[in-house]
Amino acid sequence: MQTILIANPKGGSGKSTLATNLAGYFAWQGEQVMLGDLDRQQTSRHWLRLRPDNFPAVTGWDLKDREPARPPKGTTVAVLDSPAGLHGKKLDQALKVSNRVLVPVRAGFFDMWASEDFFRQLAEEKAVRKGEVKIAVVGMCVNPRTRSAQELDEFLSRFELPVLTHLREAQLYVQLQPKGLTLFDLPRPRNQRDYAEWQPIIDWLTA
Repeated sequence: MQTILIANPKGGSGKSTLATNLAGYFAWQGEQVMLGDLDRQQTSRHWLRLRPDNFPAVTGWDLKDREPARPPKGTTVAVLDSPAGLHGKKLDQALKVSNRVLVPVRAGFFDMWASEDFFRQLAEEKAVRKGEVKIAVVGMCVNPRTRSAQELDEFLSRFELPVLTHLREAQLYVQLQPKGLTLFDLPRPRNQRDYAEWQPIIDWLTA
């Protein structure tokens, strides 16, 4: 089972946008997909309940009283949406079950500063040092032609982490969330620009 952890200690960085859309992509590829939420509030379950039955299914955790949350039997891809402030023991536990980590970072110095310690924590994790877990960054709500995108790339280059792509700020994602839908549920020709922005992420995850 491939497990993809979406993590950033700062709230509002775009973790849920990445997580739900990746879940939608893999569901369209015929995978048995679980979207899990490491937050006790299980907010991803709200999105799952809104997902229409006529689209490829995405499931949530198997939740039973007094038992740990587990992926449903037969799951082939698990996407984990982590809460803000993930660190320490909880970060270590999440990395132990993950193959890949995607870190969404928004352009802007407050967001970059908030991510700096997190990148250092990741670098110190045993699974990361051994190469058992691969990490990459996605620029969120960024126009790659702007000075902000350049500043973000310059900041991230200090950590020797690949920046896969920049996802533009688009109302499309905001409009899809309350419908339980993703970019990958929409006709590709009408949204070619956004599909193209996601392709480097897909390539990295499926390489």
